[in-house]
Amino acid sequence: MTNANFIPADYVIAVDHVGIAVPDLDAAVAWYTDNLGMVETHREVNEAQGVVEAMLSCPAADRATALQLLAPLTPESTIAKFIDRSGPGLQQLAYRVTDIEAVSGFLRGRGVRLLYEAPRHGTADSRINFIHPKDAGGVLVELVEPNPDVTH
Repeated sequence: MTNANFIPADYVIAVDHVGIAVPDLDAAVAWYTDNLGMVETHREVNEAQGVVEAMLSCPAADRATALQLLAPLTPESTIAKFIDRSGPGLQQLAYRVTDIEAVSGFLRGRGVRLLYEAPRHGTADSRINFIHPKDAGGVLVELVEPNPDVTH
């Protein structure tokens, strides 16, 4: 992107969620519910990514930032491989964006590698892409453009 008027802060507007890889989704949801008082706000299976996931939030908060628990559907899924390699735990940090194409173009123009050529389907019908961890200080960064008609 060569638009000199592009200001990242106009497009990257919040931390959307923190993703945690877990071997057992129901056990993890129960832990966060019982110990931290969080509530499950959304659950879905994402066959393309090989995960079953749940979004949780703190009931007293404005639900602007969520916790995403990701459990593998198969031993070959990316999350299963992550758990095998690193154990359960923090897997990604996701930022909410208003225009995923604009942000992706800006980043590519700066030499930042994205994992997908075009945005893919994410949680709650959002559009997502990931910044390669080697270009983000070792952190897998997800870019999320929420579907305006869906909340989690």
